[in-house]
Amino acid sequence: MDHWTSLLASTDLHLDGDIITSAKASADVVRARDGDIMVPLTHLGLIDAVGDDATVFLHNLFSNDVKKLGRDAAHWTSFNSPKGRMLASMLLWHGEAGYRLALSADLHPAMLKKLSMYVLRSKVKLSDGRSTRALIGLSSMMLSERLGAARLPVPAAPLRTSTRDGLAVIRLDTRRAIIDVPVERLAEVWGALAAIDVAPATTLAWQWLDVQAGIPMVTQQTQDDFVAQMLNYELIGGVNFQKGCYPGQEIVARTQYLGKLKKRMYRLTAPASATPAAGDELYAPAFENQSVGKLVTVVPSPNGGFEALAVLQMQAADAGEIHLRATDGPKLRVATLPYALEVAPREA
Repeated sequence: MDHWTSLLASTDLHLDGDIITSAKASADVVRARDGDIMVPLTHLGLIDAVGDDATVFLHNLFSNDVKKLGRDAAHWTSFNSPKGRMLASMLLWHGEAGYRLALSADLHPAMLKKLSMYVLRSKVKLSDGRSTRALIGLSSMMLSERLGAARLPVPAAPLRTSTRDGLAVIRLDTRRAIIDVPVERLAEVWGALAAIDVAPATTLAWQWLDVQAGIPMVTQQTQDDFVAQMLNYELIGGVNFQKGCYPGQEIVARTQYLGKLKKRMYRLTAPASATPAAGDELYAPAFENQSVGKLVTVVPSPNGGFEALAVLQMQAADAGEIHLRATDGPKLRVATLPYALEVAPREA
């Protein structure tokens, strides 16, 4: 992370472990809602996969179809346990000589080690991409114009990439992109964005945008807890049901086609007094003392209080009365997501 030190020195941001923080973090969330921000995505770890067998190797391990990933495309994918539970959620795109994937930084060392155990005789090399690359998150309602003004590549559509001179831009949606930049060009790109009045912001600001987009991230608090559909992963394009086997594939397919899904991910709001945290259990009166779900991502709301992504029993979400940490705990409210919850048939 040394390459971020000098850049952050001229801002009120600082690095706390893998998280970019600030005394004005709440103001950054407001800025994320209303303006243009750039965020050091230090909460993401990077793994590079190169070699003749890299495509087949990743295809056989992940939930999405790596063989069909175009050179100018990116997709969400996951690595699962044999029981179909997500061990990591990832964004995958093409690097200069192979593939690059981003996942939660707190899972990065263990996942790099675990994936390396599958290499065996395959002609593929996995390495820590953070030593040579850095990620900047850019958010703007005029995303294409901002990228163009900073002389950066402009992807044509969401989940498309554009590359030039060893630098890649991965467009996530209508307002957000990830800039994948060599560390030796980090100051140049950061400065180009600052020159067009894009403001530096914290990790919380980027995570608030994730919550608005309904994009989950598996972290240590939620690892091995959820099947992909519980995190709406097939709804955001993170699962391909036509590809061949991968760890946990049978469970994921059975959940999709046999109607065993009873939980989905929802967006919730909480009052300021609630002090929720990722991993907290949720309760509903009809289920008495049995947990009905768990918080996945929690961020301050620009409107006050908190917003969160949470996996919930669908029956509890339909009833609309959700409480934090106990049946008499603070009440949370179900809010909308930007996509429809096209649920599989519920278990009888």
